[in-house]
Amino acid sequence: MKIKELCTEERPREKMASKGAGALTNAELLAILIGSGTQKENVLEVANRLLARSEGRLGAIASMTVQDMSETDGIGPGRSAVITAAFELGKRRCLEEPGIDRKPVSGPESIWKIMAPKMKGLLHEELWAIFLNRSNYPVHKTMVSKGGSSATIVDPKIVVKEAISRHASGIVLIHNHPSGNPRPSERDIAETENLKKAANLFDIALVDHLIICDDCYFSFADDGIKYPFSG
Repeated sequence: MKIKELCTEERPREKMASKGAGALTNAELLAILIGSGTQKENVLEVANRLLARSEGRLGAIASMTVQDMSETDGIGPGRSAVITAAFELGKRRCLEEPGIDRKPVSGPESIWKIMAPKMKGLLHEELWAIFLNRSNYPVHKTMVSKGGSSATIVDPKIVVKEAISRHASGIVLIHNHPSGNPRPSERDIAETENLKKAANLFDIALVDHLIICDDCYFSFADDGIKYPFSG
C-alpha cells in the first residue's frame, strides 16, 4: 500500500502536524527522515524493516555507519546521512539541555544524565573529566583522551593540570565501554587509583569514576567496598 493510500491521520507528516512529534511511533519518525519508499514498499514499511534490523533499538541504528545503513533496501547514502545527522543533532540537543550542568553533582545518576547522551552508542572509547567546585557544581568538562574499541589512556598529569587551571576542588572521571560490559578492568582500577593519588597531592578529590555503556553504568564510588575509593 502506498503512503498516499493511507487515511490522512495515519500518514506520518500529517499526523505530526495535527498531533505533534510526540504522538508518532519510532517507525513513523524514521519514515519522515527517509522521505519515500520503493516500488515494492511504502516508506513506513522501509522504516519498520530498518527497525527490525536493529531489533527495534534506536541506539543500534544510531551506532550504524552511513555505509552500513545504506545496505538496507530503500535507504541509500543520502537518506542514511539524513538519519545519522538527525541522531547526532538529538545527541547534541541533550547536551544543551538547560540547567543540566548548572545543577550540583549529587551522585552517579546525575553524572550519567550529563554524559550518557554524549557517550551512548560510541564504537570507540573516550575518556572525559568533569571538574567540580567546592559545592560540587560542574565548572568545566572536557575529553581527556580517545582510544580504540577496548582501551583509552588516563594521564594523571593532564587531568590534574586541567583541574588546577580550573580551580577545581573535585574531579569526576568518565569513560565508556563499547563492549557493553561496565565492569572495570584491572587497568581501569589501577589508573583510577593513580589519578586519585596524584589529585590528592594538590588537595583535589577524585569524586567518582563512571564507566558508561548504552544501558547501564558502573560507579567506583558506589562500589567502594570492593574497590576502596574514598578517603
